[in-house]
Amino acid sequence: MALFALDQNFPEPIVAALNEFIPEAELVPIRDIDPLLAEIEDWQVLLALLHHAQPWDGLITNDARMLNLPREMAVLRQTNLTLVVAHDSGHDPIRATGLLFTHLGYICRETSADTPQVWELKANNRPARDAWIYLDRIA
Repeated sequence: MALFALDQNFPEPIVAALNEFIPEAELVPIRDIDPLLAEIEDWQVLLALLHHAQPWDGLITNDARMLNLPREMAVLRQTNLTLVVAHDSGHDPIRATGLLFTHLGYICRETSADTPQVWELKANNRPARDAWIYLDRIA
């Protein structure tokens, strides 16, 4: 089972309710790991996870800015942790949670403790299509 720290931007009641349906992962809010983790820089969170008593697989966040920060990416590379980013969720916690649970099973199966990984989860909004397109295709 993969063990992931969950950034504070995810709604804990929703995550707790859905967590039981993903047997491949345990998601723990960072403030439950240590309340100080919610107050420090992301690179420091990654280091704290590496040196924690529990064997953390990585961090889940919706802060895509991390991907452009050299210190965070260097520390991620050094720690071999996995970073999961619910990208383009617009800091919408419900959308980010949906993206996460859509992909979490696959991420857990593919995550390796030997290699630092970044998973960018994206959802594209597309306009509705006229039903006639599908009826025409069937005909």
